[in-house]
Amino acid sequence: MKTIDELLAEGVAGKRVFVRADLNVPLDGTTITDDGRIRAVLPTIEALAGAGARVVVASHLGRPKGAPDPAFSLAPAAARLGELLGADVAFATDTVGESATATVGGLADGGVAVLENLRFNAGETSKDDAERGAFADRLAALADVYVGDGFGAVHRKHASVFDLPARLPHAAGYLIATEVGVLKKLTSEVKRPYVVVLGGAKVSDKLAVIDELLGKADRLLIGGGMAYTFLYAKGYEVGISLLQKDQVEVVTEYMKRAEDNGVELVLPVDVLVSTEFPDLKTKAPADFEVVDADKIPSTKEGLDIGPRTRELYASKIADAETVFWNGPLGVFEHPDYAGGTAAVAQALVDSSAYTVVGGGDSAAAVRILGFDENAFGHISTGGGASLEYLEGKTLPGLAALED
Repeated sequence: MKTIDELLAEGVAGKRVFVRADLNVPLDGTTITDDGRIRAVLPTIEALAGAGARVVVASHLGRPKGAPDPAFSLAPAAARLGELLGADVAFATDTVGESATATVGGLADGGVAVLENLRFNAGETSKDDAERGAFADRLAALADVYVGDGFGAVHRKHASVFDLPARLPHAAGYLIATEVGVLKKLTSEVKRPYVVVLGGAKVSDKLAVIDELLGKADRLLIGGGMAYTFLYAKGYEVGISLLQKDQVEVVTEYMKRAEDNGVELVLPVDVLVSTEFPDLKTKAPADFEVVDADKIPSTKEGLDIGPRTRELYASKIADAETVFWNGPLGVFEHPDYAGGTAAVAQALVDSSAYTVVGGGDSAAAVRILGFDENAFGHISTGGGASLEYLEGKTLPGLAALED
């Protein structure tokens, strides 16, 4: 995989460099609530612009259905990028149309432009190779060189991620190089004990990575909504908690495999429960109680791990040499149910282990809850990409950069 440093050594002054970034930031209307993904690509953009390249930044945001949708415009991300760069950033109001052509054509050496949301064009995500390729051809016409630095999208076989690198000289940006190096420390270069903390809503989203980790991790700590399927599989009442009954058989088999393989699979021993989901807009105080994990009332829903579980999980992290955490332990967006996620984050901070926070909601939680990002070994920008790498899958966006 060619690096950006090699590309810079060859010279990029005056060249149009297409940077596939991941600017898929969370928005409240037009307000960015977490700019971590924008900041993550800054080193690559700054290096290219500083070397005189004409930088064309492109990304997706959200899931528009192949057509323009103002709710998913990248305009706020472009504005924030300009603020972080301390320079004007041009914005094209389309992806490969007249605005994109004029905006890129108007760039001076060292200038930066952002194209509108790539997913406003159906060719970006099409499963038809010809349609995807046709869109990639039009994107290629806007650039001389391709730099892949959108790690959060490398597990997608999309035009700007997979097809476009084949049409241009290409290299990996600093973020992708860093992310791949980190993931190697979680796969082929692991220091033990190796502890993995998995949270989030659905156990089905994590089955493949659990399957892989049952042969690699020393301990698996389970929380979030997915924990209730495990508790149900143990025969516990889970009330109206999030439950995937169709996964109970698989989860039961995984628990047996963990025992057979000597992997410690740790589940909550107590939880915070309520009869209703909290109001995440007003953050009004919630009415909850703490109960043992095997005594959840039939009319209540588990919304966070309890205080004894927080202490238990912290103790299981304390002696680790490597920790990977993906997924919040409760409804962290509400202050009454953020305690479990905060406790795990604090345990990682207090640990002397190499700690990796695996993207998505976990990364957002770290920042929202006020933790210093530098207190962790690495905060990934790609939750899904990280998980698929750990599952041993070939990621299309990385494969495209390797040839």
